Amino acid sequence: MALLEGKRLLITGVLTDASLAFGVARLAQTEGAEIVLTSVGNARKHTERAARKLATEPMIVEFDVADATHPDHVRAQLEQTWGRVDGALHAIGFAPPVCLGGTFLDAQWDDVGVALNISAYSLKALADAVVPLMNDGGSIVGLDFDATVAWPAYDWMGVAKAALESTSRYLATYLGPQGVRVNLVAAGPIKTIAARSIPGFSQFEEVWSERAPLGWNVKDSDAVARACVALLSDWFPMTTGEIVHVDGGYHATGA
Repeated sequence: MALLEGKRLLITGVLTDASLAFGVARLAQTEGAEIVLTSVGNARKHTERAARKLATEPMIVEFDVADATHPDHVRAQLEQTWGRVDGALHAIGFAPPVCLGGTFLDAQWDDVGVALNISAYSLKALADAVVPLMNDGGSIVGLDFDATVAWPAYDWMGVAKAALESTSRYLATYLGPQGVRVNLVAAGPIKTIAARSIPGFSQFEEVWSERAPLGWNVKDSDAVARACVALLSDWFPMTTGEIVHVDGGYHATGA
């Protein structure tokens, strides 16, 4: 039996076929899952283009995590389509330009608030959308970038990732009694559109493959997708509140 046979998954964050979320979506289908994608606004045309490259083109629902009415809207559509949800992938992040690139001291709350809302609080918004439909428990997995240190130029997005990590632990605590697991995958740097928008991203590329014990390829997201699919499956039934590093071991080296 395939790892996700019979599972119904909501997957956010598919913008192009280079998105980390696209790799998860593709592997999830290979492993037997039915999926629904989300998109928002002008990004939808890009999500639709990427969706056509999947083995089975999935439905796409509008999900603006900054709109407090959207979790109810998404849940209603999923309930009508499926009746239940087994898992969800959180692959959502955004920060205004002033929040990245070495301008940490210049960013004001209006910009920082946007970064925290869309990149961290959105995990709770996603839970609001899917948890009421997880009748037999389920799994929420989020994509992370290790927030235990200050990365060059990552600035307020690093703060947002720290908030994401804390949010996942609290959600794990409060949703555990319902059989819902919440975990993060802290991925090494992958060359996606989101990564290219980060000033100084090339600094990560240059050192990661040299210092990671297992090596690292910024163009290969397969290992990240495998970790996400494993956590969305039933193979980690007693794991929650965890951050699984898929970074070639870089986090362990002190580099």
